Amino acid sequence: MNKSLLFAWIAAVIATLGSLYFSEVMHFIPCTLCWYQRIFMYPLAIILGIAFYKNDRDIYKYVLPLSIIGMFISGYHLLLQKIPYLQQFEMCTTGVPCSKDYINWLGFITIPMLAFIAFTIITVSLVSLQRRSR
Repeated sequence: MNKSLLFAWIAAVIATLGSLYFSEVMHFIPCTLCWYQRIFMYPLAIILGIAFYKNDRDIYKYVLPLSIIGMFISGYHLLLQKIPYLQQFEMCTTGVPCSKDYINWLGFITIPMLAFIAFTIITVSLVSLQRRSR
């Protein structure tokens, strides 16, 4: 059993289920950047699950780019919410603004921060997997 792969898969599943909970149960409408983050996170839950089941230690070659790109998108989204100056460069021109905070736990935990943490956990786990595979 590969613990790094399991840890990455669990992070992706929790992030996917959390995203679905916020939109389907809490009825939070995703902004444009949230959709981009979902595009990169949802496949990870499936791909990492299959890789864990098959004990595929080479999966990092295919999944690491997805998690790194998702990490950059969620990092930008987080900065957009927390730095008012950046809101003038906001991409979301229709629908929900990307700078909207649906949740703000403890004054700093927002949905983009949760996504950033999940992408970071996945990325670190896959880098660890890559180093052990060499």
